[in-house]
Amino acid sequence: MEDDNRIKCDQQQLRRLHMTGAMVVSRKTFLASMAALFANPAAYADAGPSAPAPTLAYAFTVQASLAPPVEQGEIDTGRKRFIPITGGTVSGPALAGQVLPGGGDWQEILPGGLTSIEARYFLKATDGTVIEVTNPGVRTAAPEIIEKLANGEKVDPSAYYFRTTPRFSVRSGPHEWMRRKVFVARGIRKPDGVVIDFYTVE
Repeated sequence: MEDDNRIKCDQQQLRRLHMTGAMVVSRKTFLASMAALFANPAAYADAGPSAPAPTLAYAFTVQASLAPPVEQGEIDTGRKRFIPITGGTVSGPALAGQVLPGGGDWQEILPGGLTSIEARYFLKATDGTVIEVTNPGVRTAAPEIIEKLANGEKVDPSAYYFRTTPRFSVRSGPHEWMRRKVFVARGIRKPDGVVIDFYTVE
């Protein structure tokens, strides 16, 4: 009986030693791999994307006229304001029509030159189809440039970053394709309006 107990004890010690050794080896292997990675990261880098990068295809341009902003002032973390959309035009190879009055752009001007944007409005295509647009995005620039834009001053578009990710709601029919594509857009703020170029991600 005593010999049996000693054998069991020896077996347990062997198992513990084996596990400890495996952990040491694993740790050493991990550290060696990390050292090699930092020494030569290019050797461990991915070969590249699994598919070609998406491309952009120009779809149409919205030129919207704007009314003076409704200022709410400082709320929570930023300066909130609403800019009414009073009308406009839609032109381009994929869509033509008009911007209906009654929508608007909800903005929050945050510290550090960041403006959070969410515009909501309606387009009416030449065939009479009404298309709802929800267009969130950001506008970033130096704080003094953001202030000029907020005041409706003319600013060179290269002085700021104005990008959005529009979504569309439209009934089945000739414009249903707008629900089946991902869009990105670039905005240009003008003293009395805004120009938005819409692109599909292909």
